[in-house]
Amino acid sequence: MKILIINGPNLNLLGTRETSVYGNQTFDSYFKSLQSKFEVVELSYFQSNIEGELINKLHECGFSYEGIIINAGGYTHTSVSLLDAIAAITTPVIEVHISNIYAREDFRHTSLIAPKCKGSICGFGLESYRLAIESFLL
Repeated sequence: MKILIINGPNLNLLGTRETSVYGNQTFDSYFKSLQSKFEVVELSYFQSNIEGELINKLHECGFSYEGIIINAGGYTHTSVSLLDAIAAITTPVIEVHISNIYAREDFRHTSLIAPKCKGSICGFGLESYRLAIESFLL
């Protein structure tokens, strides 16, 4: 099974950015632990701060992978283009967030991409990604 994890803007700063919200572990180190835990899954990872690059990656992999996990960061709440890209592909997509977006500022309570995702997981820290992978394995 091939699963792609896509992280959006500012998630390259995990481990140093707002550690009270996002924790102090880098995504690279967490990704290695995911690869060890899910050896039967071919995990890939892509991060970009640029909306168009996220869309291009969805187009590139959205017809050949069994699952995509996306943390679109701030684009979750603003990007109709990401919504359209998710709608255009055949690979199921799960939206994840490290923090509980519903316990934060009001503008974070709306996800534009959620209606085209298979499901959404938020509030479990980096473990939100593990839960998403496990959901694809059910």
